[in-house]
Amino acid sequence: MEVVTERAAFLSNYEVLDILKSIKENKKQKTRNQLATITYQTIRHLEDTPCKKQTPEIIKDFMTAIEPFKLTKCEKLTILNLCPKTAVELQLIIEDSEERISEEEIKSLLDLVAIHLDEGENEEEQMEEGS
Repeated sequence: MEVVTERAAFLSNYEVLDILKSIKENKKQKTRNQLATITYQTIRHLEDTPCKKQTPEIIKDFMTAIEPFKLTKCEKLTILNLCPKTAVELQLIIEDSEERISEEEIKSLLDLVAIHLDEGENEEEQMEEGS
């Protein structure tokens, strides 16, 4: 196999999971054992990440909400994929964060992550605590 266009597009973990699930469900396509194994293992891994609860609408709303922060595409994608919960995690994602973003903006970004990307986790935690 040959790479035709290097970095033609960046994909979120949600998009990768969606593509792999469609490959797995496409029974007409002949899959090699190695491809089936890699697909299965990658799906299992991604289903243990925050992308499992994401939808195109959630992603769109989140990306719109963080637009004022002037982050790079890679920084936005990494935040979407990792869903940081602490200021330290966020500062490690944002290059030159001390110079580019204030403490208040970091708190605001963490709040947006919690509002847009952690909704499913919070509901599950509340249900488990109520049981």
